[in-house]
Amino acid sequence: MQIGIDVGATKIEYILLHDGGEESSRSRIDCPKDYASIIKAISDIVVKLDKNADKKLPVGVCHPGIHSIQTGLVKNSPNCEWINNKPFQKDLRESLSREVLCENDANCFTLSEAIDGSGKHYKIVFGVILGSGVGGGLVIDKKIVSGPHGITGEWGHNQLPLNVDNFNNNTKNLRDGEIESFVSGLSLSKMFKNNFKKDLNAQQIFELFRKNDLDAKKTIEQFKKNLSLGIASVVNILDPDAFIFGGGLSNEIDFFDEIQSNVRKFVAGNEFEGVFLKPKYGDASGVRGAARLGRRVSY
Repeated sequence: MQIGIDVGATKIEYILLHDGGEESSRSRIDCPKDYASIIKAISDIVVKLDKNADKKLPVGVCHPGIHSIQTGLVKNSPNCEWINNKPFQKDLRESLSREVLCENDANCFTLSEAIDGSGKHYKIVFGVILGSGVGGGLVIDKKIVSGPHGITGEWGHNQLPLNVDNFNNNTKNLRDGEIESFVSGLSLSKMFKNNFKKDLNAQQIFELFRKNDLDAKKTIEQFKKNLSLGIASVVNILDPDAFIFGGGLSNEIDFFDEIQSNVRKFVAGNEFEGVFLKPKYGDASGVRGAARLGRRVSY
């Protein structure tokens, strides 16, 4: 049995996962807004679960951002800034007097779905996170591939094909040309407001799209093209067997067959038979993947 903990911007979710994948318990608390309190909150959770199990349990933690192998500090965690530039894993290990394995939340989401979720029958699984931002994770043969700099899977920070020249002429901010700036929830809202002077969130835009609103249709049709181009760039490098889609924005998409057809137009050879799947465990895949990390440790 392992403890999995998912640290997010607003909540800390935690579970006890049996070896067979069954959840013994799952709960959540509000995430504190300062670093020391986050360390204490996680330590208190683990102590409580240890006591309930009457033994010392392995612990895995997922969180936004990545641990730099070079510095040991968390980086690239804008929506949970309290752990940025902190030795998060080291401090958790010292607080709990045990091995604690930390990993990016998108990687844990993908690991969970690759082991016993929607992607369990596939060799190369790429997790696509579409929310306020865009992230991803890569799992091959049931193992996370994170790379020497921890950035494997960060497809949202690639430049969107066909837009590089355009944005170079109009902005000095390189991030304006990234895939995330075209297919995230925040980017949809921004583009809709710029084009049609209406201040709506992504969910509201999709609602209008389903009602055949012309402005929303224009926006979502462009979104389909941008998403297809972005995914095609992943296919051309990794050629995954399966894409698993998570995040709030992905819940609004009911046209994956159309995206898949578009992707074929943009990949080398125009052939792609990989599958596009919804996650079996939904938002719980992150915390389940964190618990899976703990299986590398035994007491």
